[in-house]
Amino acid sequence: MQILTSLSRRRFLTGAAATAALGPALLKAAPANGRLNLAFIGYGKRAFGVMDHALRVDGVRIVAVCEVEGTRLARAKEVVEKRYAEDVKSGQYKGCATYVDYRELLGRDDLDAVVIMTPDHMHVHPALAAAAKKLDIYCEKPLTQNIAEGRLLVDAVRKNKLVFQTGSQQRSEFGGRFRQAVEAIRAGKLGELKTIRIGVGGSPIPCDLPEQEQPANVNWELWLGPAPQRGYHEDLCPKGIHNHFPAFRKYEEYAGGMLADMGAHHFDIAQWAMGMDASGPVSIEPPAEGETGLKFTYANGVEMFHGGPSGCTFEGTAGTIRVDRNLLKSDPPEILATAPGAKPGPATDHLRNWLECIKSRGEPVCTAETGHRTATVCHLANIGYKLRRKLTWDPAKEQFSGDAEANALTTRKPRQGWEYA
Repeated sequence: MQILTSLSRRRFLTGAAATAALGPALLKAAPANGRLNLAFIGYGKRAFGVMDHALRVDGVRIVAVCEVEGTRLARAKEVVEKRYAEDVKSGQYKGCATYVDYRELLGRDDLDAVVIMTPDHMHVHPALAAAAKKLDIYCEKPLTQNIAEGRLLVDAVRKNKLVFQTGSQQRSEFGGRFRQAVEAIRAGKLGELKTIRIGVGGSPIPCDLPEQEQPANVNWELWLGPAPQRGYHEDLCPKGIHNHFPAFRKYEEYAGGMLADMGAHHFDIAQWAMGMDASGPVSIEPPAEGETGLKFTYANGVEMFHGGPSGCTFEGTAGTIRVDRNLLKSDPPEILATAPGAKPGPATDHLRNWLECIKSRGEPVCTAETGHRTATVCHLANIGYKLRRKLTWDPAKEQFSGDAEANALTTRKPRQGWEYA
């Protein structure tokens, strides 16, 4: 299967900027032999599918995997070597190396890029280390655990002129439904966009899980990384191969709750539709109580609410568009029928978009800046629900205006020994 040009990367017909520029031109050359050597850092449920995609792309080879849980590490090696079995027999492939500590993996000198599939709180640390090695990066969403570390990562990506893709695959996949909705909005088919409603879950809670006996094949210190010290629990780091998304997502020490988990997908589409990939809202107004109802206001007057039907609902002066992973409809129907990209679009591969941009040194559909800005929207919502008062946000300075208490929540001090590089 050849690396194809992704429709998701093209500029919109309206002429609006699709994604924020990474800064100076990307100068790093593609590998001389044309083959990309990849390493996977983290091998849980989400990584199963992403690794399967990577194994099926010509010109790509997975040479190493890293995972803190021993059973999954062994399975990752098995999956890779089974796919490359013929090359193993012929001697063209020496096998998939395994690592528990990502820092040891990044000491290799044969890597071109890494795919980071760790829990949310451990995205930025390995990404910063990979950036320092000038490796291109694909990192899962939500990109960050807090706002400040996102800017650290964006700066590192720009400094090292890397091709970085945030794993917000709704921009590329799901039959092109989200792209079609965004194109219609940017083409003015809704008239003036007034309101957006994002139907996702609620904010995280403090972790109150009891301590369990730590399995011998789990490196719990590396799983915790910069997060506060606490004992092992299998809800956070499951034992063995599992077919569920672990519950670390619901705890504030490690993630942003379901608001950030699915919000990093749906708020991302809202930001994309508004042309706000390098910006964000200017005010956050939470309700007095409850898990939904928070309102964002943007400088252009658009109001975005946390709450409503699943997915994204866009309301304009000419009608509405609702889009979700298995849904795309408008009222009146003519809004979509006459919009650019109105015919069903092909499903494309978000990972493949990144891989082809590594080859071309082009810009993927969801850059580090874009992923950071989307994660920031989720963090802003969680801060609003925590403080329960109106907040004024400066998206250029990435600070709350005159609010030390709120600004203190945009960052956290990593656990000793895990300071940011």
